[in-house]
Amino acid sequence: MTVPLPTASTRWRCTLCGNLTRFDVTRSSKVVEYVHLDLAGEPRVEEREVLDETVESVRCRWCNAVDQVELVDRPGAGS
Repeated sequence: MTVPLPTASTRWRCTLCGNLTRFDVTRSSKVVEYVHLDLAGEPRVEEREVLDETVESVRCRWCNAVDQVELVDRPGAGS
């Protein structure tokens, strides 16, 4: 089950405990990265393009509920 991402006008809320701020998010991503290696061979990602990203699960850090997250309006989002 995929979980919808919050938007500029919404945020996550745990339906069991009401948590709005702490979540463990498991996601799958397909990315293209431009990696620059210095002369010593140390890599550094200089550019990153996300081709596809899916949030697979969200776990509440307060009550450990898994996939009990809903989207709710952010305060002041309607104004």
